[in-house]
Amino acid sequence: MRISDVVKRKGDTVITVRSDASVTDLLDLLAEHRIGAVVVSDDGQSVDGIVSERDVVRHLQKVGADVLQQTVSSIMTSDVQTCGPEEELGALEHTMTEHRIRHVPVVIDGHLAAIVSIGDVVKHRITDLQAERDQLSAYIQQ
Repeated sequence: MRISDVVKRKGDTVITVRSDASVTDLLDLLAEHRIGAVVVSDDGQSVDGIVSERDVVRHLQKVGADVLQQTVSSIMTSDVQTCGPEEELGALEHTMTEHRIRHVPVVIDGHLAAIVSIGDVVKHRITDLQAERDQLSAYIQQ
């Protein structure tokens, strides 16, 4: 199974935020789209960073409510783990586990193409397991 299989099922829509946006704007975006992380991209195609609810919480604890007025660039992760659509899903699972991350942008030729979350991966695995179970049940009943 490849990452492109997951993207086909979930879609390739990616919500991005500019690095100069405020953390308050970021939170509005996360709430509006009911997501846990966004890719930071000043041009909508490159991956400049990634920022999650977890980043906000950690900086809120460290800085206090003033973090809401700071820019996304001050709390984002700049060293972003990315993947390509033809990579094996198992490799992505390993990367997510090893780096303790939940969201990985999919990049093609240096351009942002999609994003895959751990939830997307789990949903894909469950769907495949259910299909396999149904096939085995049908085979046994023949």
